[in-house]
Amino acid sequence: MKYFILFVGVWAISSNLGNAQNGYPANPKPGMCYIRCAPEKKVKKTTIQVTKVPGYKKYEIIPAKFDTITTQELIRAESKRYEYIPAVYRKVSDTIIVEEGYNKISLSPVKLTNAIETVVLQPAYSDFEYRSSVGACKSKNPKDCEVLCYVQFPEQLTHIPVQKKEVEATYTKQLTKPKTKIIVREEVVTPAHVKEIVIPAVYKPVKKLVLATDEIAKEIVVEPQFVNEEINVFEEQNANRSEGVWEEVECSLLDYNVLPIYYNLNSALLTGTAKQIINDKLYKLLVEKPGLRIEISSHTDSRDSDKYNMALSQRRAQSVVDYLASKGINKKRMSAIGYGETRLKEPCPNGSNCLEAQHAKNRRTEFRILGN
Repeated sequence: MKYFILFVGVWAISSNLGNAQNGYPANPKPGMCYIRCAPEKKVKKTTIQVTKVPGYKKYEIIPAKFDTITTQELIRAESKRYEYIPAVYRKVSDTIIVEEGYNKISLSPVKLTNAIETVVLQPAYSDFEYRSSVGACKSKNPKDCEVLCYVQFPEQLTHIPVQKKEVEATYTKQLTKPKTKIIVREEVVTPAHVKEIVIPAVYKPVKKLVLATDEIAKEIVVEPQFVNEEINVFEEQNANRSEGVWEEVECSLLDYNVLPIYYNLNSALLTGTAKQIINDKLYKLLVEKPGLRIEISSHTDSRDSDKYNMALSQRRAQSVVDYLASKGINKKRMSAIGYGETRLKEPCPNGSNCLEAQHAKNRRTEFRILGN
């Protein structure tokens, strides 16, 4: 569908009747703009054969057949448990030697008596002995007057008190018996041990279905079904400027107009308030003037990457188009364009230190009426 835009000023109107005859709007208003929508194409009815139901193959499932068997299913596996058997003891008396026997010696001391013992100090002996001569010796040498005599000398004795042994000292041995003690001890009859006890497995009879014949798919060919349908087809026609309907709009709507809806950061979700604004500003206009086409353009601030912002702005513009389409507006009448951060209203490029209010102005959605 094509559109023609006509700007009308006071100086441009000389004759309303002449305008209508020349293909311009009749009774134009000063300061208003007019958009002409090409007339709806004429249609004619024709009959065609339509395949109501195409030919196709279908498959009939022949169910599998099963036989019932009974099996013994293991409920609890065989296991083992271990039981500790303590040792068995008996009491035994033992006699032990606490002191060994030994030979005890008894002494009998020596018996002494007092006596006098005569001891020869010098035995009797005989020896020569010189003696002086009897009478005067006339020799001057005294030796000439000596007389040699052989003299008998008696023994010399002494008496010494002594003790004499009357009875010799003796000793006797007597063997003593060892000292003993009876103790009671416990003797192992059967040592302690671990007894292994096998716990048998437990089985339960279970009925099972075993496959006797597998399931198969039987192919069935279904022939197509046709029906005659009457449809409308467009007649070819040459459009010219004299055909179509003029729609009166405010000229300001031909430029970008801010749609005062705002998005949360990194979001393209329309809030309830935003939807109400769209209803008031756009939906009403598109319903009242069904021949108009509009462009929805969306913008972001400069935060985040250029690529991300371009995609985000496209999603935001598309969210407006999708909302209007959900309310019955034909999507062919609307165009969604995302400009990212390429058209900033506030000078806040990448890396700038701007206020949040300035960034908010850059996050905007605009609309304008499109020409042909």
